[in-house]
Amino acid sequence: MSESWDLRSWTDAAVDVLTLARAGRAGSERTGPLVVAVDGRSAGGKSTVAGSLATAVEDATVVHTDDVAWNHGFFDWVGLLVGGVLEPLARGEVVAYRPPVWVENQREGAIEVPAGVGVVVIEGVGASRRELEPWLDAAIWVQSDADAARRRGIERDITLGRDRPEAVAFWDEWMAQEVPFLAADRPWERADLVVCGTPTQPVDGVLISRGRATPGRPAPQTS
Repeated sequence: MSESWDLRSWTDAAVDVLTLARAGRAGSERTGPLVVAVDGRSAGGKSTVAGSLATAVEDATVVHTDDVAWNHGFFDWVGLLVGGVLEPLARGEVVAYRPPVWVENQREGAIEVPAGVGVVVIEGVGASRRELEPWLDAAIWVQSDADAARRRGIERDITLGRDRPEAVAFWDEWMAQEVPFLAADRPWERADLVVCGTPTQPVDGVLISRGRATPGRPAPQTS
């Protein structure tokens, strides 16, 4: 991972990402919208990066892996994301996906990607995991400080209704799976861009470094 950081605006960062995504698509047989993954530690700034990217691009939408994995499992959601979202996108279809657990628990709504979307941002821990690489046109790793992420994550869960001991217990349960998962998968090594999610001081733009070059990604096998 590069230690050389540049300060750029969100718009400039979005242009960088789309340039890499289009370069990646050049060697692929896949159609449909460009797919960009935003990966990183829990509470490390991924949602902020994904939302800012989608805002900077007129025809973009965000899909959160937490929604795909809701009440299913922390990291065993690859089949759901591929079958319910990525395969339809690759076929150029509109997505309105209700995972099986949503149906079983009568959760309303759906994971939606409407017609006319040009960029789909997949956000979540493991969004750029090795199994998904053939489906992605570009990948961002959001680098964050572990202690800062822990503080953010616990406070976020408290605002969502958990008391502090419950929030701490849930964070520790999640980390018991996240830490070995990330250590084994090492998604930062495959990132096209690395973004600082916990800068030491507020900035108007984003601290960013360029990861690997992306000459083209293999086309996924669709069913």
